[in-house]
Amino acid sequence: MRRAGLLCDASPPTGRSRPFRSDDTPGDVTLSALPRLVRTIDRINEWTGRGVAWLTLGCVLTCFGVVVLRYAFDVGHPWMQELYVWQHAIVFMVGAGYTMLHRGHVNVDVVYGRMSARGRAWVDVFGTLFFLFPWLAVLAVTSAPFVLSSWAIRETSNTPDGMPALYLLKSALWVFCALMFLQGIALVVRRTLFLAGRPMEDHDEDKVTDERL
Repeated sequence: MRRAGLLCDASPPTGRSRPFRSDDTPGDVTLSALPRLVRTIDRINEWTGRGVAWLTLGCVLTCFGVVVLRYAFDVGHPWMQELYVWQHAIVFMVGAGYTMLHRGHVNVDVVYGRMSARGRAWVDVFGTLFFLFPWLAVLAVTSAPFVLSSWAIRETSNTPDGMPALYLLKSALWVFCALMFLQGIALVVRRTLFLAGRPMEDHDEDKVTDERL
């Protein structure tokens, strides 16, 4: 087992897309424009992930502050205890698209890793369209009452002196779905370009998290 992407997120060999020529057909023009879409989505998740990554530092500092206040000064603030939980949750939910972009999700590829590059590309496309996207749709729809009811009452923490605006934290479910959906589109387009003979540069695995059995 290795840390890579979702089952649909380990990349075949890559290269650069062919430049546009004046004699290209409309279909060629479309294929030439697709890399821009992929790069735009990649940038969205890249900067989003880099931004929320700072919350890991905030989580550590907040947790450290809670411990010091409690055991050194016998002071406790419920909102601080909830704050580091919020930060931890946001890192995982909002940073999921970034993790998929860099193939950081766990992937068991006993069969997948032995397939040809084109075979892996087809599996990526099929898995994204028929597994990832439907799952995101189910999650978005089933969480709608949960999120909307929270917004309707401007829900706050049930704990006295807890965090306000709990509806914002619950909305992270939809942010998760949106960013994963966008990165799924980028993955499908990237693999489609590869299958069409116009591979574009892909993100390498993080060598630190490359674990195999």
